[in-house]
Amino acid sequence: MSEITKAIQAICDEKGLNSDAVLESIEAALAAAYRKDYGNRQQNIKVKFNPELGDMQAWDVKIVVEDIDEALLEEHQNILAERREKAREEDRELTEEEIADLVHFNPKTELMLKDAKEIKKDVKVGDILEIDLAIPGEFGRMAAQTAKQVIIQRLREAERSSVYDELKEQQGEVIQGVVQRRDKAGAIIIDLGKVTGIVPVNEQIRGEQYRPGSRMRFYLSSIEMGVRGVEIILSRASEKMVEAIFAQEIPEIDSGAVQIKGIAREAGHRSKVAVFTADESIDPIGACIGQRGSRINTIIEELGGEKIDIIQYSENVESYIKQALSPAKVDSVELNEDTKEAVVNVVSDQFSLAIGRGGQNVRLAANLSGWTIKVVEKGAEDKVVSSDDEVAVIEEKVGENIEAKEDVKKEEERKEE
Repeated sequence: MSEITKAIQAICDEKGLNSDAVLESIEAALAAAYRKDYGNRQQNIKVKFNPELGDMQAWDVKIVVEDIDEALLEEHQNILAERREKAREEDRELTEEEIADLVHFNPKTELMLKDAKEIKKDVKVGDILEIDLAIPGEFGRMAAQTAKQVIIQRLREAERSSVYDELKEQQGEVIQGVVQRRDKAGAIIIDLGKVTGIVPVNEQIRGEQYRPGSRMRFYLSSIEMGVRGVEIILSRASEKMVEAIFAQEIPEIDSGAVQIKGIAREAGHRSKVAVFTADESIDPIGACIGQRGSRINTIIEELGGEKIDIIQYSENVESYIKQALSPAKVDSVELNEDTKEAVVNVVSDQFSLAIGRGGQNVRLAANLSGWTIKVVEKGAEDKVVSSDDEVAVIEEKVGENIEAKEDVKKEEERKEE
């Protein structure tokens, strides 16, 4: 193995790149250096480099095109220049339609048939000619500098492309990162190793601490190759983050034996997750909770203490809404199919539980089921709260410590189990 080959391999190992990508960068750099010292702007130079021998070959690559009358070509080039100038004055670019009537010829990449036949007699229109170029000697200082810049730029592009391909496969999953800082717009910058991602303000959990240096998990919402490199959007508030963490922590969901049918979330406060299985031997809620709550507690911890209700999904809307309003016990549900509105009747001690603090429980149940839900207290039919009501209105109607009642209710249910 030559010293050059060893150097290429070292770069590949350090940057995590494919050797072909590095060799391609070197060949592009040599082509730029050749053009600088020995070539001209009308050449489309291709270089083949042999790292074992340390030598190179160079060609001027042209596509053979129909002959064009020189007078006509010159006339159309003048017309093109006039149209470009006019477009520039109007502060715009020429469109393809505006130049479709003109003949085109690019001397850098194209060669007319009559000139091509002087090089190769049996050449045809559409053929690609590779015209051998001589290698006169060593490159000068300016050419070497040009080659260096091209190599650095190409390696950066190759590294970005490698990182992009690696992370693109993880889109829709939860990944780990280290908090760096908060920018002027309020977004959190996250170090993902070879690249950084951002958590926009609307994807952050209100009240959650993002301390520089702390390691956290984030949902990879999107990854795009932008003008400035790889652009990554991360989230902590997405409902899909809950789904992704469930899939990571619960084997039955990862395998598909248990399905998540819906998620309603108020990030940082509470989520309701509807689960279903066609396998009668599996308890979908039990699978999600785990032995002594081991699985659900891990998920809650991962979400910063966010409360999670596991709901049994049902095709029966009435039953589904009853389940969605847990931990409250519902007496009856009346459905209006035309307006997709459900009137839920509960006894007095379940009224505030069904609604939740600031209407959170009924609001999440409505989002989960897709129905507007009105909670009515039995025996006090004028006491009605809708999932569409404003928080202030709901608090005025209920006016009691709902969170404490929910905790008591859940403790009672655990004892019953």
